[in-house]
Amino acid sequence: MLRKTKELTGYRLAAPDGDVGHIKDFYFDDQSWTVRYLIADTGNWLPQRKVLISPFAVTGIESRPHKAVAVKLTKKQIEDSPPIDAHKPVSRQYEEKFSQYYGWPYYWPGPLLWGPIPYPALYLPEAPPAQPPQEKQSESEDPHLRSVSEVTGYEIQALNDHFGHVEDFVLDEQAWAIRYLVIDTRKWWQGKKALLSPEWISWVSWPEAKVYVDLDRDTVQRAPEYKPAAEITREYEAKLFEHYNREPYWNRTRELSPAR
Repeated sequence: MLRKTKELTGYRLAAPDGDVGHIKDFYFDDQSWTVRYLIADTGNWLPQRKVLISPFAVTGIESRPHKAVAVKLTKKQIEDSPPIDAHKPVSRQYEEKFSQYYGWPYYWPGPLLWGPIPYPALYLPEAPPAQPPQEKQSESEDPHLRSVSEVTGYEIQALNDHFGHVEDFVLDEQAWAIRYLVIDTRKWWQGKKALLSPEWISWVSWPEAKVYVDLDRDTVQRAPEYKPAAEITREYEAKLFEHYNREPYWNRTRELSPAR
C-alpha cells in the first residue's frame, strides 16, 4: 500500500506496553530513497531526546479509527537504546550501535534494499545478521540520511525550466521505499500537482535545496493527472510509467539497492 508521509505524521507509536509518542518526521537514505527511521516525538516521556524507530520494528499501520503504527519494542527497550545527539546528523557509527542493540541487520552493505532482504517484514531474528562493510567511516563524512521535513519545499529543476517544489512523499509501506515525490506546481499550472519517481532524479543539490530531473517541463505537464484525494492505483501508476517510458518498479524480480 502507498501512503503519504504527511498522512502518517502524527500517527501514534503503539508499543505492547503503551504508546511511546507519535511520528514527528522520517529519515530517508538519500542514495536509495528509502525511509530508514521514523523520528518519534515522545512528549514528556523522554524529553529533549531524539528517538528513532526502524521499520524493522513496525508490525502494522492502522489508519482508522486509531491512526497508529504498531511497533514490537517495549518502552524499556526504547529508553535504554543508544542515545543520539539531537543536534547532529545520524552517523554510520551510531547506526551500527543502534542495529547491534536491537539485533537488526545492517541495511547498507546490500545487495538488497534492506541488506540481506528486500523489505523489513521478511527479517527472521534467528538468521545471522549481515556484517557492516569493512571500510573506515569518518565522523565528518557527509550525512547520508535526510529528513522528509528538510527536503519538503525543495525546488524542482527540469531540463528547460523549474516548475514546482516538493510538497510530500509517497512511500510503499512494505519496502518503506519512497516511490514518488508529490510536486506542487500551482505557481505554474494552477490547481495541478504531479508525481515524480526518485528514479527520475538526475541529482539533488543539497546546498541549493534543488532537485534536478532529466525531464522537460512540457513532458511533466502532459503526464496523467494526479488527484491528491484519490487513491494511487496500480492502473494509474502503469499509465504514469508508460508516459515517461520507464520500467515500473514492480516488474523487478527483487528489490535491489542502488549501486553505491
